Amino acid sequence: MDSIAALVLAAGKGTRMKSDTVKVLHPLAGKPLLSFPLEAARAAGAERIVVVVGHQADGVRRCFSGRDGIDFALQEKQHGTGHAVACAAPLLGGFQGTVLILCGDVPLVRVETLQRMLAVHRESGAAVTVLTAVVDNPRGYGRIVKDGTGRVTGIVEDKDATEEQRAVREINSGIYCVDGPFLFQAVAGLSRDNAQGEYYLTDIVRAAAGQGRFTAACPVEEAVDVMGINDRVHLAQAEAVLRGRINAAHMRDGVTIRDPGTAYIDAGTVIGRDTCIHPNVHISGGTEIGERCVIEPSAVIRGCRIGDGVIVKAGSVLEDSIIHDGVSIGPMAHLRPGTELMEKVKIGNFVETKKITMGRGSKASHLTYLGDATIGSDVNIGCGTITCNYDGVSKHRTVIEDDVFVGSDVQFIAPVTVGRNSLVAAGSTVTRDVPPDSLAIARSQQVNKEGWRLKKK
Repeated sequence: MDSIAALVLAAGKGTRMKSDTVKVLHPLAGKPLLSFPLEAARAAGAERIVVVVGHQADGVRRCFSGRDGIDFALQEKQHGTGHAVACAAPLLGGFQGTVLILCGDVPLVRVETLQRMLAVHRESGAAVTVLTAVVDNPRGYGRIVKDGTGRVTGIVEDKDATEEQRAVREINSGIYCVDGPFLFQAVAGLSRDNAQGEYYLTDIVRAAAGQGRFTAACPVEEAVDVMGINDRVHLAQAEAVLRGRINAAHMRDGVTIRDPGTAYIDAGTVIGRDTCIHPNVHISGGTEIGERCVIEPSAVIRGCRIGDGVIVKAGSVLEDSIIHDGVSIGPMAHLRPGTELMEKVKIGNFVETKKITMGRGSKASHLTYLGDATIGSDVNIGCGTITCNYDGVSKHRTVIEDDVFVGSDVQFIAPVTVGRNSLVAAGSTVTRDVPPDSLAIARSQQVNKEGWRLKKK
């Protein structure tokens, strides 16, 4: 099998996005738009990938430079797709295998489609294979021109097409397989003699015909696979398609999604079997969720690792947290970054956590803030408890050891440690360490002034 290199064209600005961000960096299902053709190319067998960058080139490089096997070619001035390929010649000019050319703004192409196109290319012995689609409205797309035998003889851009050619409904997707040595030889001979004054990559088909070489067409099964993103309307349409594919894949793997139309699950999310996702749930940031979990309506989960048998109740927000097996969270709880909850912890309604660890079986059932704290196992945190972790300059840590019972409306003025098996009385403001096996009471003695109300009147 021939070696495969991928060339991804991503130099355009994307003016119709009307954005300060270059088009290929706009987010789609939790990833930059350009991620999808790059991942598809790699999965289809590309050993080397060259990305042609132009507008905001440094930003695109920073976003993707950490990925193995990716090089960047700079197209400083955009003179067409043929010129973009020519800019990559110093990196791929000596490549003897098959070059897979993709567009950075066509994110929905499937790996299976690329593999099928590569197979057609090999089996037909073509110099060029074009991925095509039949669409109802081909306006704006290049048309596939064939001879009487059905062989591809050229691709005509919409602005250069005759009325007869504009009636053709088979269009060029902008995705190709090309014999490597032929590609760069053909691109070097391109002309700008056309309506847009650009070097058209599509002209390599005519060059192949001129050399008596064969060009194959490989039609996609669904035209949406080669949908290009030109504006934010297209971006939203692509996101709807992609989310549908993501949700369908999870359901086929044993996840229940009660209403797939309102489950917003980003690409790269891992969900275990027999987990149930309720309506209007948002899951992003590379989250991993275990088996037999329940994610109730309107929960938002970003960048979390969640174990098995976890319940996330309605309206809760979880960010960059680690949740072990059997934990119950919410409703309306907020787990901020750095939270780690061990097995069978209970976090109730209107509880907020930040940079804490909470040991097995501990619970904070309602109306509590726990920040910068280490909490042991089997600890009860009463309603209205606060760890006062910030003194206006620095953050300080609260340590509550195993088997501590904290009454309602307690304030811990950090740094402070509460020893194991202690009890902190309701309404206390704890400013000093509490030894193990102790009762801590830190409140003023109650004074009753009888008749005070009558005197005021």
